[in-house]
Amino acid sequence: MEKEITTEILIKTTPDKVWNILIDFKNYPNWNPFIKSITGEVAIEKKIVARLEPPEASGMTFKPTILAFETNKEFRWLGHLLFPGLFDGEHKFELIDNKNGSTTFIQSEKFKGILVPLFNKMLDNNTKKGFQQMNIKLKELAEQT
Repeated sequence: MEKEITTEILIKTTPDKVWNILIDFKNYPNWNPFIKSITGEVAIEKKIVARLEPPEASGMTFKPTILAFETNKEFRWLGHLLFPGLFDGEHKFELIDNKNGSTTFIQSEKFKGILVPLFNKMLDNNTKKGFQQMNIKLKELAEQT
């Protein structure tokens, strides 16, 4: 089973400003309503520890592996629930330079595994709302600095 959630928002500032906020993990608890923390070495093929707290749902801490980390463009990881194939999530943050001083920020996740159908309602509601809330806060912060 597969499922994908994609959200995007237009941010009226340059990709480097958005990127600098996105990768300033120590400040996540101060502004990010969805991803409360990211710790560990952020490098391709390294594991980090991420704490997600979707609105109106139980939070979870997991240890995804970094798949991509390209300055001002993309940050992507792959996480698993217990073991691969059960419930896997490939989370992606993408920054598109609109070449006019603005950035399109896209946050998406592809879910795969036998448990995906059990989480459909939570993904469509809580997880998607978490993405949207984070996108809005990121926009507010990037546009004020």
